[in-house]
Amino acid sequence: MIQHTLNGKPMSVFDGKGLENIHHEIREVYLSDNRPWVIGYSGGKDSTTALQLVWYALSELPEEKRTKPVFVISSDTLVETPVIVDYITTTLERINKKAIETEMPFKAVKLYPRISDSFWVNLIGKGYPAPSTQFRWCTERLKIKTADRFILESVTKFGEVVLILGVRKGESATRDQVMNLYKIQGSKLSHHSRFPQSYVYTPIEDFTVNDVWTYLLQKPSPWGNNNRDLVALYKTAQDGECPLVVDKTTAPCGNSRFGCWVCTVVQKDRSMEALIESGEEWLEPLLEFRNELAETQIPEKKHLYRDYRRMDGKVKIMKKGDGLEIIRGPYTLDISKKMLRTLLEAQISVRKNGPNPNLTLILPEELFEIRRIWLTQRSDWEDSVVHIYKEVTGENLEWAKDDLGTFSQTEKELLKNICEERNIPLRLVTKLLDVEQQLQGMNRRSSIYIRINEVLGEDWISEEEVRKVMVKPGAIDSRRHIKHI
Repeated sequence: MIQHTLNGKPMSVFDGKGLENIHHEIREVYLSDNRPWVIGYSGGKDSTTALQLVWYALSELPEEKRTKPVFVISSDTLVETPVIVDYITTTLERINKKAIETEMPFKAVKLYPRISDSFWVNLIGKGYPAPSTQFRWCTERLKIKTADRFILESVTKFGEVVLILGVRKGESATRDQVMNLYKIQGSKLSHHSRFPQSYVYTPIEDFTVNDVWTYLLQKPSPWGNNNRDLVALYKTAQDGECPLVVDKTTAPCGNSRFGCWVCTVVQKDRSMEALIESGEEWLEPLLEFRNELAETQIPEKKHLYRDYRRMDGKVKIMKKGDGLEIIRGPYTLDISKKMLRTLLEAQISVRKNGPNPNLTLILPEELFEIRRIWLTQRSDWEDSVVHIYKEVTGENLEWAKDDLGTFSQTEKELLKNICEERNIPLRLVTKLLDVEQQLQGMNRRSSIYIRINEVLGEDWISEEEVRKVMVKPGAIDSRRHIKHI
């Protein structure tokens, strides 16, 4: 499409090309091959516009030509802003119901990250620090991998697929560059940036923001939504949405009504603040939790929350100005315990004060996985997840039992006294015992020696000793100075 201008300002896309011509183009692309379509739907204005256009365009085809399936996929990160979850769920149900009634080829599917990739399993379970612009680990695990699995499964089943995205030119220079880079000459399609058997079609790429709102307010939702409800969702927050993420060029969505409520990639969660100011006071515990997470990112305070060793057990030191600085690792287990307790308390609060008494902030499956990680990787002999959950909720879950038996707080206290007498790090001994227990019953014992060597190869020097090394003249390479027990 050609973007027309008047006095240097962009005109409506409808001035250069009427709605019927846009529908005609969509039908042409749909009928040009046998590749099924996958539409990324976030619930926001852009993805809704793209989906509506496709629906109306295909509805004008005779039934015998609507043979290619159109999958509508929506990624639920499990930490979506609560007020939007019901909206998207209801919309997907309406899409499926209307598609059956009108014999349209649409099927809406909600996608979830694997439990091992979930936000809470990584943040609270493994101790990953809150996401930042330098370490934005959440996007890959919660969004890209989730969409990738569906796309790859579709490719395996159908051979090739076309991904329909509600992205517009002018949203960011990086996005424009990517859109132009993968364009196929003489085609409305682009190559997918990573999957050779997937293609991308962007039917609203030349729409302005005004075009989007004009279309939504003038054209009713074909599946029964009220688009004015969508306008209301945007009124008290940043005008933005979190699209289906298929690569790492997508901007963070923390300012968006349609983003994650835990997002710390942005400085302030203006969307959540706006929701609370507009009458959703029950969300305050979530904003407080998010702000506490952001507090852990302050450089001067990192030592209060995070281990001095990295996840691989190594100490990493780098130059900073004229001195040296420890590059800190995951949250300590004590901080992780505090986070879990606060999250469960927030869940009780939003259930009591919000519209949904069953609203879930953390799934039982996530709690089970966090417990497993703490027991097997973080030497949580106290079995803290079980105790914290019981103390906060007054309830029990169906926790798995270890037939081999586990160590307890009693053994840990005894071991602590022995280690202190012999000046040996307690964490070293507990970790070695954990390795031995995990590998019990194996026919081949060779792997246990590899695991033991890995544990012994970690840096078991204390933080105080590390700092003494750092002030020594010429102490630049920490690997030369840090000794192992």
